[in-house]
Amino acid sequence: MKKIKHIFYGFFLLLTFATGGPVTAEAFTPLTVVKADDSAVDFQVELALTHKQRQLGLMYRTEMAPDKGMLFIFPNPAMQSFWMRNTYIPLDIIFLRTDGSIINIVANAEPETDTPRSSIAPAKAVFEIAGGRASELGLAAGDIVQHALLGNSPK
Repeated sequence: MKKIKHIFYGFFLLLTFATGGPVTAEAFTPLTVVKADDSAVDFQVELALTHKQRQLGLMYRTEMAPDKGMLFIFPNPAMQSFWMRNTYIPLDIIFLRTDGSIINIVANAEPETDTPRSSIAPAKAVFEIAGGRASELGLAAGDIVQHALLGNSPK
């Protein structure tokens, strides 16, 4: 059954890349954060892979479940900056290196603002979760975010 799930997931990712189509709210993929103490926290994330998806992000959402999030993947590592225009809920913005390690976390980004929230080093990906969750879970710089598209998901 696990093998079938992985085959379906691979097909889903291939279809998403091939069509450039949006990943809908119903299309979640697994993501795990491995903390410094080797404990792990599991999430289900929507993917923002295309320019259009990354621009929209989590705008217009009025709620976010504690185990949900969005993973933004960029073509190349670069300094990243996010704003909260048309985003109605506070978010924790977690900037990631190519290997999935957390660079820095912007906690509780204020909704409906244009203030830039930036990485402190080039980021390949950004993981957004409900505001305050990173602190509640004890997530910190150096922890590892694992996801198939980061090439480091557990076997």
